[in-house]
Amino acid sequence: MTEELSRTSALASRHTALGSGLEDWNGMGTAWTYNTDPNDEHDAVREAAGMFDMSPLKKVFVRGPDAASVLDHLTTRDTSRIAPGSAAYLCVLTDKGGIADDAIISNNGGDEWMIVHGSGDTMALLEASAEGRDVQLEFTDDLHDLSVQGPKSMDTLNANCDIDLTDLGYFQHAPARLFGHACRLSRTGYSGERGYEIFADASAIGDIWDKLADAGVMPCSFTALDKVRIEAGLLFYGYDMTEDNTPSEVGLEFTISKNKGGFRGKEAALAAIGNEAVNNVCLDIDHSDMVAGGETLALGGKEVGVVNSPCFSHRMNKSLALAHINPGIAAGTVLNLSGDGFETTATVVESPIYDPKKLRTHA
Repeated sequence: MTEELSRTSALASRHTALGSGLEDWNGMGTAWTYNTDPNDEHDAVREAAGMFDMSPLKKVFVRGPDAASVLDHLTTRDTSRIAPGSAAYLCVLTDKGGIADDAIISNNGGDEWMIVHGSGDTMALLEASAEGRDVQLEFTDDLHDLSVQGPKSMDTLNANCDIDLTDLGYFQHAPARLFGHACRLSRTGYSGERGYEIFADASAIGDIWDKLADAGVMPCSFTALDKVRIEAGLLFYGYDMTEDNTPSEVGLEFTISKNKGGFRGKEAALAAIGNEAVNNVCLDIDHSDMVAGGETLALGGKEVGVVNSPCFSHRMNKSLALAHINPGIAAGTVLNLSGDGFETTATVVESPIYDPKKLRTHA
């Protein structure tokens, strides 16, 4: 194993059996493809239930009397508004107000919180925020994250769970036993569908995966994940947002608790509101396939943006992408798209293009 692939999912053997080459993401071998058609996986998430091994996300417990105040300094959300059993999506900022990472923090009660983050600098910034405070940080790869997404996800889990998920609200979580295994179930996901994340130890996650597969939940690759999250207008750190972007530039101003006390990057992030250099948008591209990404966008002969995250949605029969463009370009505007000798047009459309009122996730 290379130094970069320093982390291993307990589900790795399941992924290789399904045809995955365990490509790297965030230092862990990840199922970017299976032998199954990603379009079929996409259908499973939209019509029934699919499951993604999201264990490459990093899980950190933050415990102690100062846990909430440390997370208040680290993140854009007001932790006093996150009750035990609730969670919130948020940004972690640099001193200059750029996005160092995005994450979800969960209040587990009893001065224990969990932060789940991607490939950005959250851990280093968390350690800096915790310095000199009465708090303990525990990064753990033993805790795995299995995401079950789709309209049949609740019924499938409820049939095998010791708690009733019917009343578990969006961004709420609770301890539970699933197929007899201790876990935490969180009504969160990255698909634009109702779904749940199962946080369980390595010793249990394999059996949970197998029993979900036996119950008809389809294993899904990150290729399918890209399709559903782009349709749903959900951002991927490193592609749709980086340290060069402030929250308001990429549609994440809602994550900023503007009236709470100081947090890293607050002044710069607030000053950037109304002075954005780019806006994040969705494109409907005049093309019969997925574009490569990185294409330039132009209007009236002037370069105005770049394609970040492309996909082809067979369900919508559209070539889609998330892109950064100059502010002030309205939905409905047709842009010229070019890259590697390829030229076509792309129309700026409202995002999310799938379920724009988010009725499915919030049902």
